[in-house]
Order: sequence, then C-alpha cells, then structure tokens
Amino acid sequence: MLARLTGIAALMLAPSAQAQNFTTQAEVQPIIEMTRANWIALAATGTEDLLYFTHLMAWRCGIEAIYMGVNGNEPIIRVMMEPCHRDSNQPNAIRVPPMLGFAPDALQSVSIRITFPDGQELREDFERAAIRLD
Repeated sequence: MLARLTGIAALMLAPSAQAQNFTTQAEVQPIIEMTRANWIALAATGTEDLLYFTHLMAWRCGIEAIYMGVNGNEPIIRVMMEPCHRDSNQPNAIRVPPMLGFAPDALQSVSIRITFPDGQELREDFERAAIRLD
C-alpha cells in the first residue's frame, strides 16, 4: 500500500513517522517544501483582506521564524507564531487564529520567508490571485 502513496501521505503513514508529532525541522521541512502553494491564503471579505497563515502554523514546531513582505517589499516583518505546545498530546494544535487583517484590496502580492532552526531558509512570492480563497 505504501508503494502507491506519494508525497505527504507516504511520509505521514510510514511506520517510522506514525508516532512522531512533527515538531522538528527534519520532520517539517520536507512538508513545507512540498506544499509551497499552500503556505498562505487570502480571504477578501469586501470589508477587509484577511491573510491566513494556517498551513504554516500547523507545522510551526519545526520552524524558527516566518517573515513576510507585502506588495513588493522584502519579507522582513516577523509574523508572530503561537508557541509550540510541546507539553500536550497535540503540540501543533492551533489555539489562536493565525491571520492578519488589511484594508480591502490592500494586498496585491505577499512574499514569505521561512527560517529553520539550522539557519536554512525558504522563500516564496505570491500574487493575490494565486492565494485568494474564492
């Protein structure tokens, strides 16, 4: 059965990964790399732009920092992350809504830079249309 699975499904179902909580860089970085298109999402409500970081926050235990830049600016603004709940059965549980609000139509592009504990970085640039939820 595992031979037919690829990507995240195989990683998450592999016998060596079943008991892990995905709280280390080694566990999280491959997932983050494979899911770049899902790092952020934008909900345009008409009264505001809501920028969601839900996907990244679900893997935050293996991430050192997340930085963003908007509308062509370098990603130097540090995004506040909820702490990893290492003392719980669900260390990656999201207890605080991971979103930022902006004026309507204010976001035309967003750049994200992720820093891992060993200093490695990943960066991705997103145009508004690519991250809209509707």
